[in-house]
Amino acid sequence: MKKLFVSAIALLATVSLSAQDVTPIYNEAAAAYSAKDFATAAAKFEQVIDQGMDLDEAASMVATAKSALPKCYFQLGGAAAMRNKDYATALTHFIKSAELAEDYGDMQQMAKANGWVAKMYHIQGGEAFNNKDYATAAEIFAKGYKADPDNTGMALNLAMSYCEMGNYAEGMEIYEAIAAKTHPKYAEDVAKAKEMMALYTNNKVAAMQQAGDFDGIIAMADAQLEKNPESALFQNVRLQAYANKKDYAKVIELGEAAAAAQTDEADKSLMYYLLGAAYNARDMKPQAIEAFKQVTAGPAAQNAAAALAELSK
Repeated sequence: MKKLFVSAIALLATVSLSAQDVTPIYNEAAAAYSAKDFATAAAKFEQVIDQGMDLDEAASMVATAKSALPKCYFQLGGAAAMRNKDYATALTHFIKSAELAEDYGDMQQMAKANGWVAKMYHIQGGEAFNNKDYATAAEIFAKGYKADPDNTGMALNLAMSYCEMGNYAEGMEIYEAIAAKTHPKYAEDVAKAKEMMALYTNNKVAAMQQAGDFDGIIAMADAQLEKNPESALFQNVRLQAYANKKDYAKVIELGEAAAAAQTDEADKSLMYYLLGAAYNARDMKPQAIEAFKQVTAGPAAQNAAAALAELSK
């Protein structure tokens, strides 16, 4: 029995695959790809990879198969999405394309496929978002955002979903990532992100002010400024909170930097008005006058003029 067993092993060794066995499969795959039969091409290229990966003489065919296979799944995704509107199938194919491209080191194809993964999730999440089912929308959009953070249209929807759910910090993180983009093609979405950051922050601050939670406002602003020290919005929010607490020492400490961070003249003037009021409260008249003189725009201008007139008596 032992001799028969050895003979069987030897027989198996003699029928191992060679490049001649892989070549016909490769040719069928190439023909199917040329004919745009991407399902057949994908199946055949997978066979080429599986059967030829350990054959030195099949290395070039395997390399070509690895390059073509992610593209086959990408084309299958495109066909499903564009022709049949079968978005679930399209998503499956685009994800497969991205995964294979990453496995085989084709970062360009991976990015291309992930871009479409994000678009599919954007479509899938749209109905829930429009129905104000923000929890479901956020869950779907988060998957798309992970695939392609540069899909700023979807990212705006994700950030809004978080904020509407009460997840302020998560929403701000997404809005900040959008606002940090510098390419001109993102300009409209960058402006929208900044607008929505201000809206949700003002809403949150208003609720906390009503509750007298100025320390909470300061903690929130500090957390955001730790990530982005140059944030005009949170410099503004923090200084107003210290002013409302009547912590004039902190207003004086932070006032100039807060004013310098502002890009809107009315906001800059407000920071100088708060600084002037803090100096005035500490009986630092010359400094108060200089600060009030910097208040030139917005609602604070009238109050600053009145303060200057009083200090000039």
